[in-house]
Amino acid sequence: MSNENTKQAVLDAFSFRHATKAFDPEKKISDADFSYILETGRLSPSSVGYEPWKFVILQNPEIREQLREVSFGAQGQLPTASHMVIILARKNATPESDYAQHLLRNVKEVPDHMMDEMVAAYRRFQDEDINIYESERALFDWASKQTYIALGNMMTSAAMIGIDSCPIEGFNYDKATEILEQAGILDSENFGISVMAAFGYRAEEPHRGKVRQAIEDVVEWVN
Repeated sequence: MSNENTKQAVLDAFSFRHATKAFDPEKKISDADFSYILETGRLSPSSVGYEPWKFVILQNPEIREQLREVSFGAQGQLPTASHMVIILARKNATPESDYAQHLLRNVKEVPDHMMDEMVAAYRRFQDEDINIYESERALFDWASKQTYIALGNMMTSAAMIGIDSCPIEGFNYDKATEILEQAGILDSENFGISVMAAFGYRAEEPHRGKVRQAIEDVVEWVN
């Protein structure tokens, strides 16, 4: 595929994608297609490569119904989506944490002689440059920002193969947390809910096309 064709295919996917409010419950995403969507989430970039996310694919209808009762923004999606993803963000993602130490040593395979220098650099970045040690919430919100990169990539990759999606923040986070804790899904000591996303096939076409501000209203060049 030429560069021009590739660019057009990406733009077509963005035009196709919309916040799908209700899905066709009879149409299911294949295992292969959903594995591809999840892989684009896994391969997504994150600040200092921390990958502070976990993707929970919630297919249990009873738990979905419990969440629907506390989710004003997912009334149509939770009962009908082929796949429902709850994206969790990691708490206390500091360079000294067990998680970060595992990531640096066992995943990134940082040599022992570089560990102290790297941990110090990451601490300066978090503490001095972006100042997220001011509260546990600030540190969690930073991790949640990273999950939105994965979310965007997953929705775009889905749209590229004709699969619909909807990002969802319209729910009571405390009540949703309680539901997931009671179901044994959420370890609140290490994770919190960042955002939900529904995937499937639209039940009907949107009533209007893509509506966005003009490019000149959202872009400023400084030469």
